[in-house]
Amino acid sequence: MALTQELMSRMSIQPVAHPPARPPRRRRLARWLGGFLAVALLVPAAAAGVLALLWANAVTNTAGRTVFVRPLAIPPLATSRVEDGRRVFDLRAIEGVSDFGVGDRKTLTWGFNGSYLGPTLRTKRGEQVQINVSNELGETTTVHWHGQHLPAAMDGGPHQMVEPGETWSPHWQIDQPAATTWYHPHLHGSTAAHVHRGLAGMFILDDDRTATLGLPSMYGVDDVPLIVQDRSFDADGQFHDGDPTFSPVGFLGDTILTNGTIGAYHDVTTELVRLRILNGSNARVYDFGMHDDRDFFLIGTDGGLLPAPHATNRVRLSPGERAEIVVRVRAGEHAVLRSYPPELGTDFWNERFAGGDDTFDVLQLRAADSLTSSPAPPERLADAPDLDAADARKTRTFRLGGSNINGKKMDMSRIDEAVEVDTTEIWEVTNPGNTPHNFHVHDVQFAVLEVGGRRPGPELSGWKDTIYVAPGTTARLILRFSDYADPDVPYMFHCHVLRHEDRGMMGQFVVVRKGQRPGRPPAAEHDHQGSGGGLLPDRPPAGAGTSVRR
Repeated sequence: MALTQELMSRMSIQPVAHPPARPPRRRRLARWLGGFLAVALLVPAAAAGVLALLWANAVTNTAGRTVFVRPLAIPPLATSRVEDGRRVFDLRAIEGVSDFGVGDRKTLTWGFNGSYLGPTLRTKRGEQVQINVSNELGETTTVHWHGQHLPAAMDGGPHQMVEPGETWSPHWQIDQPAATTWYHPHLHGSTAAHVHRGLAGMFILDDDRTATLGLPSMYGVDDVPLIVQDRSFDADGQFHDGDPTFSPVGFLGDTILTNGTIGAYHDVTTELVRLRILNGSNARVYDFGMHDDRDFFLIGTDGGLLPAPHATNRVRLSPGERAEIVVRVRAGEHAVLRSYPPELGTDFWNERFAGGDDTFDVLQLRAADSLTSSPAPPERLADAPDLDAADARKTRTFRLGGSNINGKKMDMSRIDEAVEVDTTEIWEVTNPGNTPHNFHVHDVQFAVLEVGGRRPGPELSGWKDTIYVAPGTTARLILRFSDYADPDVPYMFHCHVLRHEDRGMMGQFVVVRKGQRPGRPPAAEHDHQGSGGGLLPDRPPAGAGTSVRR
């Protein structure tokens, strides 16, 4: 044996290394299955961990953490002039930069007559108004007068586009009660983006009767406009507009801007302060109250004052809705307007990812050490809506689902409904799914007959143009279509969650004279000469404003 090994070594012959014996097939299969099961168990565990992290991070709570360091910006009252019996305003949609105190650079924004938001337009019932809207942006936009009763050609919907370098001049008569309305773009497919960049402003209507009620009325002092929006910023101080993971409603921000101010405070010098609150957010629903749950008076909603003040400690507003509240403060105190987690009425998953668990501090009211006395709101504010369901000529149904209404997406060339002028109708709006929606109707203010089969509470006892429709709920609305008829130029009805609207949850209706058939909407391209042609009982022809290239 020793000799053999020596000979092999001399001949450089190495012994053959035999591979290890393979384990039996059954053992190999067991090992493979074991590895597969380990991975199969790890993947769901990892996914569950990611979901748990997303779930935890889907809640924002700034209550008690907000540092109120900036005085509330008060939008200036727009200047105007009287020409040929009309009060004329000028609005310029422009690009700009705004310093929100976030990030390393100023934020690129859009605004009317300024870098962010717009001035407050203010007119009185009975006035003829004209608004010259000049588009100095690099893209087409529109301006819709949300909450206003006016001819369809002046409404500023998707058909009344204002091209770059052009000026559109709608005009109409203010003929509705005192109210807090607003204006914003309504370009089909781009409304969310244009509003998010900053194009919005308030439009306050006054009347003689309201002026006699003794309500707080010093603009910017004890009568304060509040445009409440949520935004998010990147590290460079720019708006971040991506939709959060799993959000069924689109963009939800983690920072509150009140009139474009982060961490806003307002110095209060009177015992009572009137807050005109506009939910100017793209998707978020707020439930406003005071930090200590004190009661306040809800005195008005979308279409004006309620019949009587409603003492409450919460007011829920979905996108586009407005509320006027009167808050009593104590000398020397710092009271905080807060948004509590809103009851969205959906399942726990959509509740969380639609912002239903979020809390925000919105505004600090800093009361002076000595306050001027304020009279309490009167027991009677305005007449209640006087529409009678027995007078309804027709009942229409609207089903909100996906990005559709009644199974259809918005088509600018299609008229979905035709209603007869000077008639009353009932509209039943149903949300059968789990996604939060609301519903806005152009031109008219409606009264709410029922929500979820029940008569509404005092908070819905006045005129409305936008209403939250919770999942699994039907809202019955009564509307009267008066004054303006135009078979060709439509008004809109739509969800005011702007991503839903942009994706097609919108329809069109025209108001026609008795026996008149709906016509054809203007072409999707901008009609520089306006549409005209509408027949207006007891009114001058509506026209379409004028649109001229600058």
